[in-house]
Amino acid sequence: MGCHGVHVPGHTACLAHLADADRDAYLADLAPGAAIDHRGTPFTELLLNALLDALLDPATGHPRIGEARFEAATFQGDARFLRATFQSNAWFDSATFQGLAWFDSALFQGLARFESASFQGLAHFNSASFQGYAGFRSATFHDLAWFDSATFHGITKFASATFENRAQFASATFQEAAFERAVFQGTGQFRAATFAGHASFGWTTFKGAAQFQAAVFEGDAGFGEATFERSVTLGPLACAGRFVLSEATFSGPANLSLTARRLQCSRTRWSSTAELRLRYATVDFAHAVFEYPLTIAAEADPFVLPDGQLVDEQILADAPDATVRVASLRGVDAAHLLLADVDLSRCLFAGTVHLDQVRLEGACVFDGVPSGTHRRRRRPIRFTQRRTLAEEHCWRASRATAVRGWNVAVFGAGQVGPAQLAPVYRALRKAFEDGKNEPGAADFYYGEMEMRRHDHTGTARAERGLLHSYWLLSGYGLRASRALGWLAAAMLVTIVLLMGLGLPRADPRQEATGTVPPGGGKVTFEIDKADPQNPTRNRFTGERLEKALNVTLNSVVFRSSEQDLTTAGTYIEMASRVTEPVLLGLAVLAVRNRVKR
Repeated sequence: MGCHGVHVPGHTACLAHLADADRDAYLADLAPGAAIDHRGTPFTELLLNALLDALLDPATGHPRIGEARFEAATFQGDARFLRATFQSNAWFDSATFQGLAWFDSALFQGLARFESASFQGLAHFNSASFQGYAGFRSATFHDLAWFDSATFHGITKFASATFENRAQFASATFQEAAFERAVFQGTGQFRAATFAGHASFGWTTFKGAAQFQAAVFEGDAGFGEATFERSVTLGPLACAGRFVLSEATFSGPANLSLTARRLQCSRTRWSSTAELRLRYATVDFAHAVFEYPLTIAAEADPFVLPDGQLVDEQILADAPDATVRVASLRGVDAAHLLLADVDLSRCLFAGTVHLDQVRLEGACVFDGVPSGTHRRRRRPIRFTQRRTLAEEHCWRASRATAVRGWNVAVFGAGQVGPAQLAPVYRALRKAFEDGKNEPGAADFYYGEMEMRRHDHTGTARAERGLLHSYWLLSGYGLRASRALGWLAAAMLVTIVLLMGLGLPRADPRQEATGTVPPGGGKVTFEIDKADPQNPTRNRFTGERLEKALNVTLNSVVFRSSEQDLTTAGTYIEMASRVTEPVLLGLAVLAVRNRVKR
């Protein structure tokens, strides 16, 4: 049978097929730290032990190897590299480990490559230290893979690796790790793992449970286009950078407890129930798809691990606060979405489907309007305080007449105007109303009417004029102070007009006129009242003020005061009996809209 192993220097056969005497001589010449090249060599357990015994360091009692070349080698029994030191590069590409591969506490001071290697038995790398590049690309682990407390100081790549059984990286430390296109057919266990640099799990498939409890990502964590086929528990964990789940697929229940600076879930697909409990994170949920209830909730206190310890949030110490902010819900079907205690002041809603069915619980914060008094074309202007959307801020800031305070720096807002925002406000109003929060819905009704009033494409001019009057008189039936102000002004004008023109000079007295026939008999009297006379002087007296006030107050409640008036006064009273009750009604309506439940 031919052998494809590299020949031992000075011989024409590999170490496995070398004559016993020649093999013994070769091993005797080896010293700790020697370079070895046994590519393609089939190793029995005895042969490998003999090789490693020849490389034992007397000071430590463990093998010390220089450059090690084991590409395509086959280890037919257990391969015990326990506590071995590889002083230079170690090559195990395409090697086959048919038994136990034991690298516990091994030290790789140079490059360590196990690319396309096949581990048919247990793979033990517990407490191993990789000080240079560690490559496990396309490696296959048929049995358990243990990397507990392993340390990866350089770039680590498990791209396209396959873990057919449980893969455990508990308490492992990675400088920069890449697991792209890896397949975890059993449990992917990364409890208390630390990733000091960028960690990439893009296109990775987790066919078993995925657990990252107490993991720490000091850089970005990328799970883009990853697939979680069963239940997944991501966290509690901490990520100082971006935690990317964009285009990932969750086929089973998902429970995410993340302390992260940013969470990107663009086009992520959730095919089962999911709960995202977050701290510090800014969440981008644009175009995500979920078919079952999904909750995004802010956690007030640090997460607690099963052992009672708190998740270490020191890597986010420079963050201003632990507030969870939602950046975008565009393209989302919100029928199954629940938001709790999150900041929506910079959230983009335009394009969200079934937004009227979203559930908002706790203290969900929206943006407001610019506070204080501003000037527009030398005219003072003050905005009515209400909750607003980020897109309205961006639209108003883009107008030529914009005042300071409207936020133009809303990333991704695009060219959204009143025509697109009116339905958004309407949907949020309905969501608040369905949640029995009528006062909260009032702000969104105000926003809806504002967008209709400013919409020059979908709202007719006559309708916009009517809306403008409605806004001016009572803030769309929501500002009682404005309606009461107009009512007071109308009453004042009525009083002044009545005192000046409406009240007669003196109350007309009834007069009886008639004739007495000379011969006596029946007398007929005609009783009439003289026409009220317009005053010529002393119009504004206390007595006339009292009468004018009486007429005006009766007009407000749509009653007649029975006061004699001039012709002008009659028309003044008629006008006040139409306008003033309307203004009073608008004020009452505004109060009701703010206090009803």
